[in-house]
Amino acid sequence: MDLSPSGLSLPSPSRRSLLRGAGGAALLAGAGIPLLSACGSSSSGSDSKTVSVGSNDSDAVPKKAYAAVYDAFKKQSGITVDVNTKDHNTFQEQINSYLQGTPDDVFKWFAGYRMQFFAKKGLASPIDDVWDKIGGNFPDAMKKLSKGEDGKYYFVPMTTYPWAVFYRKSVFQAKGYQVPTTWDELVALCKKMKKDGLVPIAFGDKDAWPAMGTFDQINFRLNGYDFHVELMAGKAAWTDAKVKAVFDHWAELLPYHQDGFMGRTWQDAAQTLVSKKAGMYLLGTFVAQQFTNKADLDDLDFFAFPEINSAYGQDTVEAPTDGFMVSKAGKGKAGMVKLMEYLGTPGAEELYLKGDPSVVAASSKASTASYTPLQKKAFEMISNAKSLTQFMDRDSRPDFTSTVMQPSLQKFLQNPKGVDSLLASIERQKKTIFAS
Repeated sequence: MDLSPSGLSLPSPSRRSLLRGAGGAALLAGAGIPLLSACGSSSSGSDSKTVSVGSNDSDAVPKKAYAAVYDAFKKQSGITVDVNTKDHNTFQEQINSYLQGTPDDVFKWFAGYRMQFFAKKGLASPIDDVWDKIGGNFPDAMKKLSKGEDGKYYFVPMTTYPWAVFYRKSVFQAKGYQVPTTWDELVALCKKMKKDGLVPIAFGDKDAWPAMGTFDQINFRLNGYDFHVELMAGKAAWTDAKVKAVFDHWAELLPYHQDGFMGRTWQDAAQTLVSKKAGMYLLGTFVAQQFTNKADLDDLDFFAFPEINSAYGQDTVEAPTDGFMVSKAGKGKAGMVKLMEYLGTPGAEELYLKGDPSVVAASSKASTASYTPLQKKAFEMISNAKSLTQFMDRDSRPDFTSTVMQPSLQKFLQNPKGVDSLLASIERQKKTIFAS
């Protein structure tokens, strides 16, 4: 994970592509040869003084930060955490066969749909007893994000970050721009920026994932959190008029997107915000890593994507969240319960962030004393959200998002007309994939 100067960052494009490609058939279509295996055997955590953890934190920074958390847990409890770390991509490609085989007691994973998938398959154990102890440490949105479809808890969140619209304070001040809070205000601001010679919205979709973030924002602002979740889970139809309305709104905004986006990475697009050639940029807080000059970084700010439908306002925030789950092997083990309870404390999150200030704490009770202004604002945005989403490639099947949605969104961006046939095609492919 790349660290930004602000202490707010996110995966580089290679990591992001790993997230979106996590699995496809390997993740969801059945067990292969389980190259990813537990530390020893499924009984590795049966000793009350040892808990095994399967981890995808192969990068040096998070690996070291979690080592400090596990050391502190051992000092407090006398229980050793036996960590089985695998390459980030390998872990995700083999997660299905790993969980069906002899998994570690606890494993690192993602909130939302990807968590619910394994919970529904019976490959993860419910942890309501853990949440009886840690529930007061998290806002309601995080609680909702940690539950399976059966209403039971399966996930302990650790770190997160929001998507928002970034801008330069000095540019807004010099031009007299006001932060837009409604769709009409956003469109009006785009028109003014274009007239002033600025690129209204920086945009790069060479790696095919950034556009998914724009779709998410417009969809849950227009149609609400519940419909968005149903659509991502394959339960709502892409031919629904509500989805067509998302693309109609997006088409209204397209003339203000940066040209040549198919050949531009998110970093290239971010540089136009750094150089003050672009007025705004919708992205995760990792955009800050492109602001290598302190004065530029101090000038960076963001606002929540504007309201479209007053029934939903700005109550949903896209906040990809990482944390821990308990495998079938860890069910009922006292050491596992103690570890999960510890990971759900503000102290554990604060300790992790000392070693990896690239994200913010999932707990609403974690101290923000060491946060930068951007981190504090990000933390507040997430803590105050009514609902949290995870980004399209985490809220839906990764094989669907990578093989269907990414190329479909690029088709739309290059030719906004003919949306009806495009949506019909998406719906047909969705039915086939979700039926498997």
